[in-house]
Amino acid sequence: MYINGKVTKGNATEKIEVLNPATEEVLGAAWRGTPQDAEAAVLAAKAVFPAWRRTPANLRAGMMHQAAAKLREGHEELVRLLTLEEGKPIPENEEEVWWVEETLDYYAELGRHHRGAVLPPGDPAQFNFTLEQPWGVVACIIPWNYPLLLLVWKLAPALAAGNTVVIKPSEFTPLSTLKVIEMAFDHFPPGVVNVVTGTGLETGEPLVLHPDVRMVAFTGSLATGQRIASQTASSMKKLHLELGGKDPMVIGPDVEIRMAVRGLAYSALLNAGQVCTSTERVYVHESLYPQFAEELAEFVSGLKLGNGLDESTDVGPMLRDHFRAKVEGQVDEAVKAGARLVIGGERPVELEKGFFYRPTILADVNHSMRIMTEETFGPVIPLMPYKDIDEAIRLANDTPYGLGASLMSNDLKFVKRFFEEVEAGSIWINDPLTDNFAGPFGGMKMSGLGRELGEAGLLEFTQVKHVHWDMEAEIKEFWYPYGTAE
Repeated sequence: MYINGKVTKGNATEKIEVLNPATEEVLGAAWRGTPQDAEAAVLAAKAVFPAWRRTPANLRAGMMHQAAAKLREGHEELVRLLTLEEGKPIPENEEEVWWVEETLDYYAELGRHHRGAVLPPGDPAQFNFTLEQPWGVVACIIPWNYPLLLLVWKLAPALAAGNTVVIKPSEFTPLSTLKVIEMAFDHFPPGVVNVVTGTGLETGEPLVLHPDVRMVAFTGSLATGQRIASQTASSMKKLHLELGGKDPMVIGPDVEIRMAVRGLAYSALLNAGQVCTSTERVYVHESLYPQFAEELAEFVSGLKLGNGLDESTDVGPMLRDHFRAKVEGQVDEAVKAGARLVIGGERPVELEKGFFYRPTILADVNHSMRIMTEETFGPVIPLMPYKDIDEAIRLANDTPYGLGASLMSNDLKFVKRFFEEVEAGSIWINDPLTDNFAGPFGGMKMSGLGRELGEAGLLEFTQVKHVHWDMEAEIKEFWYPYGTAE
């Protein structure tokens, strides 16, 4: 672990093995942290917070730029470690590490000029302004699918705003997080950045419940997010929750099929479908439906399934067997309920080791099937026809989630109605799953609270204070007593 500027085993007596999902071999191990380790990390972060919040923004920015530079020096090492630990093909991990480096630089600069705003006063003698101030100790609880990207989307704005941080990585992917912090953040004052490894119950929950943690930033399942919300209700902590989705893609009748097939395959199969914004529901205009399904199947059948270290691999493994079993259950249920298995739906026999599942296409699904209503988080593309714009938007909104949604179309009327009426935090038109450093990312409905990236992502890690200053310091005519005048 990394507590108060030092690499330490803390109070841990056991380790958690970390597996390579492509080979099922033990890659390494991390200490199984304890509640006492979480306590030590919080106390370290709390102790340094007063000095860190007073550190000039220019100095904080310089330290963040230095961290980004150190990561660029170790770029290839991090890409390889991510591929071994999490399973994504190398090109996808190249992009993830690039995002980590660039996000640190982005928030370093954004943090230089954010302090507050001057407001119009109610009287010439008054001065009104706001201050954007840090919360204090922030607990960042990170998932396994993008362990570095989703870390830095929280860590960078938190540090830029003047908060101190305790990170709890997933027990499945702690090694890359530890490597990043040891590699790039050793020049920060001790206690500003801390990492506590272990399970959710043993280290994550103690962080959530700790009275000195004033903000919890979490990415993960809806059930865990709801648990965090209920546990923190009485303490009124600031919550930042990204809780996944069931993202739709609508294929318009005017679309160029080859382009739409390629975009859909990418958005549904990236990281073997283990992305919170993966396309998990596809609605194809009935005029294109048969041809689209055929061309999609032909293209997806040509993708190579394999170890992410192999440069020719397109789709890597799923993270663990129990995640694969969940996907298999949804696919099997859908087929039994009347869905047509176009391709896939099985484990590849040629790959004896690893948690692989063939990219799968289902046709003729409907909203009575779990494959269309519950998060799948696997390499499955379910297809359903629709008749017109009204039906497409109704189907897209027929979910408790609202993280992202995609449309493939150049019909201006369709595009405008789609981005105005579909209930999702991110809308992609003809370019699914592309993020922007300046574009806020987050969900509507049950997909969570708050935004990451952009100015909105920085402001999530601040609380606003209004200052009303009367420089004349005179007795006001509306003060007591009401009945008499002085």
